[in-house]
Amino acid sequence: MKPFIYHNPTKLIYGEKQDLIGKILGESGHKSVLLVYGRNSIKKNGLYDEVVKSLRDENIEIIEHSGVSSNPTLSHAREGLEKAKKVTSVLAVGGGSVVDESKAIAAAALSNCDIWELFTGKVPTYALDLYVILTISATGSEMNDGAVLTNEKTDEKFSYKSKLNYPKVSIINPKFACSLPNDYLAYSAVDIIAHTIEVYFNAEVHPNIQNRFAENIILSTIETTEKLLKNQNDLDARYEFALCSTWALNGLTKIGVGDVDFPCHMLEHSLSALYDTPHGAGLSVVIPAWLKWLVKRDDSQIRGFAKAVFNKDSAAEGIEELEKWFRKIGSPISLNELDISKKEINKIAQNIYKTSLRWRMSDIYTVNVIEDILNNAIH
Repeated sequence: MKPFIYHNPTKLIYGEKQDLIGKILGESGHKSVLLVYGRNSIKKNGLYDEVVKSLRDENIEIIEHSGVSSNPTLSHAREGLEKAKKVTSVLAVGGGSVVDESKAIAAAALSNCDIWELFTGKVPTYALDLYVILTISATGSEMNDGAVLTNEKTDEKFSYKSKLNYPKVSIINPKFACSLPNDYLAYSAVDIIAHTIEVYFNAEVHPNIQNRFAENIILSTIETTEKLLKNQNDLDARYEFALCSTWALNGLTKIGVGDVDFPCHMLEHSLSALYDTPHGAGLSVVIPAWLKWLVKRDDSQIRGFAKAVFNKDSAAEGIEELEKWFRKIGSPISLNELDISKKEINKIAQNIYKTSLRWRMSDIYTVNVIEDILNNAIH
């Protein structure tokens, strides 16, 4: 195990506590807030009315920024940035895309910069206080320092990290996910598993305690997903599923493992940028394709994964079982299923390679290697 420092400043509140948000902001001295959300779901399920009432009860001025898409875009975030210059805080109500866009807006608002500068190297200096009411558990953004955004003009989906991105408080009420369709659940499950296995397979070292922690997150995600596909109102499963999401990317799995690369996310970001592919759907395609490439280099960790998660003895069987499970829950496992043909592979690889350079992974992930991996996803 490597030496480490772990600190996470986000306060988590799990349960039906969304009506506390006004009091939380008021006690922090805020008189105004940018309310960021997606389209109509929070109005249909009543959450919008609850949040607005809670804020107004504390005499907090509300400026709304709605319409965040599932792959949040730079142009929309820039619109939010102009509004954010009139408030003292930001409240994200929604899933990971809403939280990510809110992070970028909050940081750019006080760092005197354009939002895209954050994603191309500028280090933010200050940020508006960010608060979260999470409605979809998948990305872990409610308790981490990362944000992802797509520049739709350049077809680039980039990420950045900053300690200023941590929300002050995140309220997580899993019941709001009960009305979501099954494809959202499937893609969320894939995202949770992806965050976990990126560390599991790509860490510098693999302490047993962290291997077992990661394996249990994956096993719990699989178990709760299958329960929820049978009964979407199973709140016990919802709570455990949500906790898997938070634990998968709040830094706990990275404790003591040294440096970690995220090649599967590097590969998928280009699918989202070029084709607006749902993030989880893209991940369920690239993860098995990447594992089939990795197994030729080193199969030891994959064999451990196969045994712990699927009770299979070989790495190949483990990859096959993971593919079967993705298909079982309704998530795609090939580029063909995303309506992406083999002739697109070079264009995708060129786009991915730009991220490979940015993430300092180009010594391994050359254009040729990326094409080899993508070819594994043509079925």
